[in-house]
Amino acid sequence: MTYKKPELLIPASSLEVLKTAVIFGADAVYIGGEAFGLRAKAKNFSSEEMAEGVAFAHAHGVKVYVTANILAHNYDLEGARKYFAELRDMKPEQPDALIISDPGMFMIAKEVWPQVEVHISTQANNTNYETYLFWWKLGAKRVVSARELSLVEIKGIREKIPAEMEIESFVHGAMCISYSGRCLLSNFFTGRDANRGACTHPCRWKYAVVEETRPGEYLPVYENERGTYIFNSKDLCMIEHIPELVEAGIDSLKIEGRMKTALYVATVARTYRKAIDDYFADPELYEKNMDWYKAEISKCTYRQFTTGFYFGKPDENTQIYDNNTYVNEYIYLGIVEAVKDSLCRIEQRNKFCVGDSIEIMKPDGTNVPVTVEAMYTEEGESVDSAPHPKQVLWIKLSMPPQEFDLLRQKNAD
Repeated sequence: MTYKKPELLIPASSLEVLKTAVIFGADAVYIGGEAFGLRAKAKNFSSEEMAEGVAFAHAHGVKVYVTANILAHNYDLEGARKYFAELRDMKPEQPDALIISDPGMFMIAKEVWPQVEVHISTQANNTNYETYLFWWKLGAKRVVSARELSLVEIKGIREKIPAEMEIESFVHGAMCISYSGRCLLSNFFTGRDANRGACTHPCRWKYAVVEETRPGEYLPVYENERGTYIFNSKDLCMIEHIPELVEAGIDSLKIEGRMKTALYVATVARTYRKAIDDYFADPELYEKNMDWYKAEISKCTYRQFTTGFYFGKPDENTQIYDNNTYVNEYIYLGIVEAVKDSLCRIEQRNKFCVGDSIEIMKPDGTNVPVTVEAMYTEEGESVDSAPHPKQVLWIKLSMPPQEFDLLRQKNAD
């Protein structure tokens, strides 16, 4: 049987990250505007940045989807109507689709922009084929599966829905402890609503029990004596299971992380891009390169990996009980914005020094070890280090990079 090659869908928190995702292998990117998305703490895109990002992506053959997936209240609706009209009228090019979870927002989008392609967010709890058919009949092109579905269930949905309807599924990134991300803890503890983009991630906090007559005495909460981070899930990673995802009939493989850095996005996009391409070129090549995929995917921040619900209900091994910290093997230094003579221009993101050994991360999958030979400010002053966040520098490396290459350094810790 011949299977369709799935789309690789990558998140972008900013224009810089969007360009990184495009260059490092995305087929499509999803972004948020300044309102109506579920990542209020992400940088997000102004109208001008979104227009530039859409034009850049389209110039490279990449699609852009815009999130508007809050659970809306009455006071959101008129603003949403204006927002969808702005997206409809965006110049020079429009986004390719909207990602929506709320039926009211869906109806407004279709009223304001009838021809827009709409994808139904995972926040809509899409767990069965009748739900998919419901949205299809209303005019949705694609539905994002709930993270709680197994591959067997997704394959069952594929068999019951029209061939033209698309299934999108998360395959990598953070897992929410709540059902399809509909968490109430953040709102309860802090007044910041996770369903309106302001989640404070209380699932990553440390909890204890207090007996009411003994205030101040914190009794640790243990699960199988492993620790107290009882809501803290491992990160999803399906890099070893591309064949199963394809055979389940998934049309779009989605990466979580609309608040992640360019280093994270470049690493994950490049690794999944190569894995997908290798598998469709030759399944044996995919298996042969598995160690490379696993090594590379671990070079960005992560929390330990799990396959989530894809092969059945998770057990105690899916949780992290003893801490809430990321594994962080590499430090993000910056993206090469320009190359002139023997120097490259970057906006520095972490401190590094002349003489340091760093790595050029290239979109084609190669990693080039280099030495920092010299460093200059925008004014041409020679400096030994880059101590100021987001300082613009011209640097000389032992081997010249190319525009859009990413610079990273192994974490000494």
